[in-house]
Amino acid sequence: MNVWFVTGTDTDAGKTLVTSGLLYAARQQHLSTLGLKPIASGSQTTPEGLQNSDALALQHQSVPPVDYATVNPIAFAPAIAPHLAALEAGKPLEVSAIANLLRETLSQLPRDVSLIEGAGGWRVPLNAQEDFADLAMALELPVILVVGLKLGCLNHARLTAEAIRADGLVVAGWAGSVVDPAFAADTARFKANIAHLNAKLAAPCLGIIPHLDAPDAATAAPYLSLEPL
Repeated sequence: MNVWFVTGTDTDAGKTLVTSGLLYAARQQHLSTLGLKPIASGSQTTPEGLQNSDALALQHQSVPPVDYATVNPIAFAPAIAPHLAALEAGKPLEVSAIANLLRETLSQLPRDVSLIEGAGGWRVPLNAQEDFADLAMALELPVILVVGLKLGCLNHARLTAEAIRADGLVVAGWAGSVVDPAFAADTARFKANIAHLNAKLAAPCLGIIPHLDAPDAATAAPYLSLEPL
């Protein structure tokens, strides 16, 4: 069973686009898939309860199918930091409990490719003492780093990769997503930035997703590859 933890350089870096795109690509290779987003803020009220659009995207790429609660067991309505949403809901988060839940899910639903998507960046807090990094460390998973390609991303990407390694985990690979079209407008400069990331991140690149008019798993997948993993 191959399981990776997906983190990003920041909020809206393109984590869900990369995660769902990789799952879609795996499906095209006739591999079984599972996408998990254990904690999601910014969820909408539905007849089935609170549901998050990012988690739904991962659910749609999980084959054989799984129910929503498996993908996203903890959902909050406000689009705020998870630890604040949890406090407001009176449901404090604990890494040990979340890690145990994920271990149970992974053991019950073994898949060829399983991706666990965090929220925001590497140090987004879960409570006053713990953050998403602690969750990845508890699970001892290799990490896929999603770099939101925009001005400032070189610093954010390098600092995040350094933090992951300082926490004792492996950066298994990285993927870029162009979140600011202006950043990629000059081809020569864009290629130089990507070359810098490849050199400094010292991990295989899983792909670079350009700015897409209709971003989803199907449109992102052709730019991604599972082979380096």
